[in-house]
Amino acid sequence: MLKRRHGDRSDWKRILKRKYTQKFLDTDGFRGYVTLLHIHKVIAPLTVNYEKKSICIVDDGYMWLQHFPCNEHYSLTTMFDANGEIVQWYIDITNENGVENNLPYTDDLFLDIILLSSGEVIQKDADELEEAYTNGTINQVQYQLAWTEANKINQQIENNEFQLMELAKSHLKILLEE
Repeated sequence: MLKRRHGDRSDWKRILKRKYTQKFLDTDGFRGYVTLLHIHKVIAPLTVNYEKKSICIVDDGYMWLQHFPCNEHYSLTTMFDANGEIVQWYIDITNENGVENNLPYTDDLFLDIILLSSGEVIQKDADELEEAYTNGTINQVQYQLAWTEANKINQQIENNEFQLMELAKSHLKILLEE
């Protein structure tokens, strides 16, 4: 069974006080849902380790802006610190993006691509994808889809053609005005 993640992250117990906003956008550059989780108060900060780097991705005042593009097999989460600076972009490769009970969601296909504000690209969870395929959680079509999508996005990032990242700040502004 694939992990389904909703934009509001309502099951996330780390967050004590939050504000959630979502909006459907249909523009030249993007068509789909954009959500904003404004994290006011947390039980404890969340820091992740990437090789020799430690990066705080959740703390009081942080914001997570998530894009759920229609007819695509990825979602993009842009994580902002309390000063409004981008900490990282996190791309989840997905089986599908959809809407359930008026909340956008992704069905996660395990592979992730992380782009740090320094420009460094990190590939994550290929081992989880392999395990999911081996144990029958996903089929061969889903397995191939995950790798095809990840390779396409990696190529776009390398060629500076993954334009959705450029829209993050303008979309954040739209949702902050809601």
